[in-house]
Amino acid sequence: MRVTADRDTCTVSSLCVYRAPEVFDQDEDGHVVVLRPDPPEHLHPAVRDAARSCPTRSIRITEEE
Repeated sequence: MRVTADRDTCTVSSLCVYRAPEVFDQDEDGHVVVLRPDPPEHLHPAVRDAARSCPTRSIRITEEE
């Protein structure tokens, strides 16, 4: 899994940080920051949940084989 986020479309809802704090954080303006672009497998469900809950769909997941 590879995680990216579009900071330009982020609306500072903070849902990603609540859903997967090991992977997401916020900068001083509240915009999403990806801490772990290649999260370990045990965090994948939380990352998927964070992506689904993002109101602007700013979080992108690429499944790697």
